[in-house]
Amino acid sequence: MGFNCGIVGLPNVGKSTLFNALTQSAAADAQNYPFCTIEPNTGRVVVPDATLHALARVAGSQKIIPTQLEIVDIAGLVKGASAGEGLGNKFLGNILSTDAIIHVVRCFENDDIVHVNGRIDPLADIETIETELMLADLESIDKQIKNLEKKARGLDKDAIKLLADANAIKANLEKFIPARMAEIDSTPFNLLTTKPVIYVCNVEESAAATGNKYSDMVKQKFGDVADVLVISSKIEMEISQIIDPDERKMFLDDLGLSESGLDQVIKTGYKTLGLQTYYTIGPKEAHAWTITVGMTAPQAAGKIHTDFEKGFIRAEVISPSDFISLGGEVAVKEAGKMRLVGRDYIMQPGDICHFLFNN
Repeated sequence: MGFNCGIVGLPNVGKSTLFNALTQSAAADAQNYPFCTIEPNTGRVVVPDATLHALARVAGSQKIIPTQLEIVDIAGLVKGASAGEGLGNKFLGNILSTDAIIHVVRCFENDDIVHVNGRIDPLADIETIETELMLADLESIDKQIKNLEKKARGLDKDAIKLLADANAIKANLEKFIPARMAEIDSTPFNLLTTKPVIYVCNVEESAAATGNKYSDMVKQKFGDVADVLVISSKIEMEISQIIDPDERKMFLDDLGLSESGLDQVIKTGYKTLGLQTYYTIGPKEAHAWTITVGMTAPQAAGKIHTDFEKGFIRAEVISPSDFISLGGEVAVKEAGKMRLVGRDYIMQPGDICHFLFNN
């Protein structure tokens, strides 16, 4: 598994259409009325990985196992959601299980698709969603502070430290500063606004390559603190129907696009969450694994099986470029290009690994 993202936004901003396009499915009901997504729909997409396929060809792998991106389409939030308005704060809880938030913002005009607030104002829309998330976090942090206060009175050192952090985070939330913007580690408190955000400006088809005045507003306001992508969900839906890679590339070229929205989301998600890929390659299977940047070889081995990490001895590491150019593992070894690394080795993007461990 790679990582998962929750798609959020106001009703009728194109969330479900984008979800359908990204997951190449019709799992979500993208109808033109608020709250058509009653339960969070979940889809998984294969992460495009040309290197994995190239390695598999060289190794003659019988099976290819790419990493995956899980996308959760969460019902449209409205003002007052944290207090039960619309579909209520039940859906705020669905965000807690995600690694990152894809915040879809309506940046297109269309009289046939109603806007829940009656106007196109992406900055106001973002403020509405952020406010609801912060209000929900305030309620959560208040409860946690009460519990920590009881433990702190018993001189629990961990509780005393956490209590100070919780009060600082609460003070920020009361100033409408999300937890991710604070200089305090908010991860122990499992807050909604701790999640990193990727803003997706859903524009009309003609603005997919250049953006428009609305997406420019979002970039100007949030571009320094978050990634802002410009995507046309309608175009993404068309792309999802094209199976042939060459035909898909021609379609993108004609629109002046270098990559699909799915590719943009995946690349941005990996960067935002600090992720990278390594490989295990053999005749039976070529497997891509997603790990956090900075992980050691034993930690990476643990992604395959916990026993690999516990009994780690060393790892044989090959660069993908050597594997492909020299023609496989045997040739790499004969050329002296394979490295033996120990417990302190920091994994590099694209490493091909064979882990040696004690049972």
